[in-house]
Amino acid sequence: MGFLDFIFRKKTSKSDFVVQYEQFLIKKQSEFTPLDQLNFTILDTETTGLDIKKDYIVSFGAVKMKGYRLNLEQSWEVYLDAPLQNEASLKIHEILYPIEISPIKDFAADFLKYIGRDIIVGHHIGFDLGMLEKILKSFGLKQVLNPILDTQALAIRLEQGPHFDRRLMRKGEYALDTLCERYGIPLDDRHTAAGDAFLTAQLLMKLLKLAEKKGIKNLKDLMQVY
Repeated sequence: MGFLDFIFRKKTSKSDFVVQYEQFLIKKQSEFTPLDQLNFTILDTETTGLDIKKDYIVSFGAVKMKGYRLNLEQSWEVYLDAPLQNEASLKIHEILYPIEISPIKDFAADFLKYIGRDIIVGHHIGFDLGMLEKILKSFGLKQVLNPILDTQALAIRLEQGPHFDRRLMRKGEYALDTLCERYGIPLDDRHTAAGDAFLTAQLLMKLLKLAEKKGIKNLKDLMQVY
């Protein structure tokens, strides 16, 4: 692509649901909202691989939480029409022919409506967020505007302190499996998007209680910890 092509290239127009989402997010949640009043969407994705540029989301799972209460009635699991699969990813998530597949545009619109103003939570959330934003960019949204919280990063900061050198971590010490075992969370339904989202939500509850004991009382404090 030449310089002039770059300057005059066609921009992706924003879909109506992206415009509505951006307008809705103009109003922010108060940074002094107590932990037990915060709304969270805890999510996970299963993908065709680990390359954000080349791979695709196969399935998405999420659950809602306010304070320390999970709202299982608002849990969500959806399968997407991934254009490629590979043997390595199939061995992990075992999704080959899902019964019902959501069109990408429908999923994108439903996703933005689902998350609202919630704090978005995941384990290694950067990867999941990158995969989701890859989809959303097709409809004109450059990045998700919600606050983002990574349970791995939160666990490290709470257990080791804000200045811990991650190079000192043992391999797998803060993996989801390891943390669930450390906090007494049964490893059920692992390596499905919905199952991993539920495990991450349970871990988040444990970490929030630990955060309160360490004097973290509100959204501002929580995001500073992260």
